Amino acid sequence: MRRIALSVAASTMTLSLAGCGVLNATGDGASASPTKGDDITVGLLLPEKANTRYDKFDYPIIRDKVAELTGKQGKVKYANADANADRQAQQLQAMVDDKVDVILLDAVDAHAVAAGVKKAKDAGIPVIAYDRLAEGPIDAYVSFDNELVGEVQARSLLAALGSGVSTSDKVVMMNGSPTDPNAKQFKQGALSELNGKVDIAASYDTKDWKPENAEANMAEAIARIGKGNIAGVYAANDGMAGGVIKALKAAGVTDLPPVTGQDAELDAVQRVVAGDQYMSVYKPYPDEAEAAAQMAVTKLQGKDIQFDALTQDKVDSPTTKDIPSKLVQVSALTRDSIKDTVISDGIYKADDICTAKYKAACASIGLK
Repeated sequence: MRRIALSVAASTMTLSLAGCGVLNATGDGASASPTKGDDITVGLLLPEKANTRYDKFDYPIIRDKVAELTGKQGKVKYANADANADRQAQQLQAMVDDKVDVILLDAVDAHAVAAGVKKAKDAGIPVIAYDRLAEGPIDAYVSFDNELVGEVQARSLLAALGSGVSTSDKVVMMNGSPTDPNAKQFKQGALSELNGKVDIAASYDTKDWKPENAEANMAEAIARIGKGNIAGVYAANDGMAGGVIKALKAAGVTDLPPVTGQDAELDAVQRVVAGDQYMSVYKPYPDEAEAAAQMAVTKLQGKDIQFDALTQDKVDSPTTKDIPSKLVQVSALTRDSIKDTVISDGIYKADDICTAKYKAACASIGLK
């Protein structure tokens, strides 16, 4: 069993759904029986569109898995907040007003959404935090092992810098949004590997994860540190890696330093093939999304044994102990591992990656 402490303020969580209209339980909580069948509605709230994974992978995978688990009777009501916390609050309230049966919530702002989570729980709607741990009385949590993500990124960056890496090597850290608790974990994981081994010459928390904000931050870092003095860049995700690389090229850097990423977006994989981006973190979205769908359905149908089997990890927040969770493992994607990650899992085909612009680069690594 894996236990992870998260620096997220969370309200005390209630795992029993007795009295919520979802499960009927005896007075002593000794037994529970489902009141929901297959005709269920799962509300899915995703945080933004800059990262293409949410519309391209998460939503359709969850939609299809819910249909599969419910004999095509269950449906998913989907909304994307496009990085706007106020919009997500409105979308969450709309889900409550529409009386969806359960909500999968990937928060734009983990703190700001807490009041909406409580409203959902007060209305008898269980909330499962998806990908990011929201504050408020959530019932469960499914995500990737986020500190491991940062560790994998940092180890890869150190490997790219080579055996001669030293504390004089200047590294820029382009961290994620300060409103995303995952970003803090990515940073913590990365720092656990980088501290004492390189000089972290500049570090930024990037508003809304936006590539254009990362580009502006990187331009400032280049002006301050000097374009020839940057040994490597820790970029927390692929969108920001693209912004970082754009800034480096605009500054006239032709021999790009190693740049990390995360999410294995198609354009990032192509940058890895071309040598512009050193690596990304491959996160098997089907595993995470299917687990979320299974957790939602089993929670509604009172299948406690199956639900417990899905949530064998435990996460502690400062105020809540033993949040039932599933933490999915991740791996590094480099030029050498493209075949064994995104292609072997069916995320992309070689033809998707090896467009005309990248055919020569693909051929050089045997990708065709």
